[in-house]
Amino acid sequence: MTKAAQNLAQDVIYDILRAPIITEKATRLAEFNQVVFEVRNNATKPEIAASIEAIFKVKVVSVNTLNIKGKTKFFKGRRGRRSDYKKAMVTLAPGQTIDMSIGI
Repeated sequence: MTKAAQNLAQDVIYDILRAPIITEKATRLAEFNQVVFEVRNNATKPEIAASIEAIFKVKVVSVNTLNIKGKTKFFKGRRGRRSDYKKAMVTLAPGQTIDMSIGI
């Protein structure tokens, strides 16, 4: 575990990661040893890397993040807006994987 992972409090580690993103494109990224997560909007790259290392016991090489803006949609003639969220694409060290089918 890295020094950054040791500095995060245990409750914050589980608060940073919201959910794994399992789409066709995210599944294709698994070939390149990458996994995709929805994370807290104000989470930083070192916090994301530290929480993934602490939870899944893997070595994180890099973290790329995207801020996704919510779409404006219409529902029964009324305008609504989906929530904004942050997506993190995490590259793992060679030979390491995260199995999304198991529970945490």
